[in-house]
Order: sequence, then C-alpha cells, then structure tokens
Amino acid sequence: MSQSPVPGRDTAYVWIGRGVGGRPAPAGRLLRRAAATLLGRAEAEIVVERGRDGRPLVSVPGAGARVRLPVSVSRTGPVVVVAARAGGPVGVDVERCRPLPASALARRWYAPAEADWLAGRPADGQAADFLRLWTAKEAVGKALGVGLRDGGLRRPMPVPVGPGGSLRPVPGLARLRVGHPPVGGGLILAVAVDAVDAVPVEVVRCEAEGCQTEADGAAARRSGHVAAVRSASTERTSLPVVVRGS
Repeated sequence: MSQSPVPGRDTAYVWIGRGVGGRPAPAGRLLRRAAATLLGRAEAEIVVERGRDGRPLVSVPGAGARVRLPVSVSRTGPVVVVAARAGGPVGVDVERCRPLPASALARRWYAPAEADWLAGRPADGQAADFLRLWTAKEAVGKALGVGLRDGGLRRPMPVPVGPGGSLRPVPGLARLRVGHPPVGGGLILAVAVDAVDAVPVEVVRCEAEGCQTEADGAAARRSGHVAAVRSASTERTSLPVVVRGS
C-alpha cells in the first residue's frame, strides 16, 4: 500500500493517530509524517513550529524561502487528527460521538434554522447530527483561518448527510467545501477545504504497527487484524459543557 500523493491531483490527506493510557498521540510526529509524504522530503528536514495564534506551522527549508504546508490539527481524548493539503487551506475537527443535550445546545449555539432542523431529526441520532454540524463549523473556521470567532457557530453549514460522500459547498462561502469522511471507532470527523473544484479526502490511520489508508484499515479490521480506534473517557474538545436556560 502506498501513501504517496497522486501527482497532479489536489487531495486533502488526514492522518489519525491514537495515544495509549488515555494520553493523546503526539501531533508533531504526524505533522512531520504528513509533510514528508506530501513534500517528498525526509521527516528530519521538516520544521514544526507554533504561530502567534497557537496554530501549527509546518515548513521545510528551500532554496530561498521556506516551503510551508497548510495543515490543521484536532484532538479528542487519546486521538489526534492531522490534515494536510499541498493545494491550499484545509481544516479538520474530530469529536467522540456520545450522549448530550443536542436540542438544548443547538438552540443556544446554532442559528434558528439549524436548531429547528435538528429538533426534527430522530431522537436517537440527534447527538451525532449535532456533532456533525459542530465539527463542520470548526473545520470550516480552521480552513478560513478564523476558527469560531466572529459568529462561527452561527455560520450556516450544508445539512449533514452522515458519513461518506464528497465534500459539499458551504452556503455563502463559494470556495469552501466541507464533509464527514467515515472513520469508525465512535468518531465524527469533519474536513473542510478552500477550493474551487471538488477535492477528494484520503484518511490514513496510524497505529503502533504503522500507517495505512482507511480503506485498507477497514478491510484489515473486518479480518480481525487491526483494532479500530477506541473512544476514551477523557477528551479535549471545544464543545460547550454548560447549557443555561432553554
């Protein structure tokens, strides 16, 4: 199995790593692996820094100025997700699917149309639908470079259609596309890109024994050879934990 990018094809690559003992996997290692893969350089050459806003900056020395690679990072519990794309800005966000007061949170944080849509969804799927909207907003904000500032939670998203399918245009933002690649393991993942044309997403799962694409990993898990990413009792998330009023 090759993890090398396809020449001439703009692709958003997502690396998923899992730590042990409830501790998160190191993001730096995945960032270096992503940059080495997409830029065709050795991992030892990759420079990982933090910008003034706290976001990671990944670069490699060039003949003149450093060559920078657009990247995005998200964590939940021991799982860390790194997205990288040579073709332009990318944003990623991940959450563990779990019970939560979805309707109440939506009424507090989302626009009325999205809150109404969520209230009309089947009760047993409202938490997942809420998190799909949330992760989409986070991923789009990261691709824009602004996060959830300036009303990011009110920024309209395309109606979630569950995992799978291609990235879809974001209403009111002609160049932004967002979607939810399936990753299993009780995780909800959103990826956003700034692009005129459709951009495919390839997920690479990194376990202790190495990395493989999500398609290969799914086949291996079905045969019992690779364990899926497991959820954890602790997590790092931007999701509000307090809901006041109705």
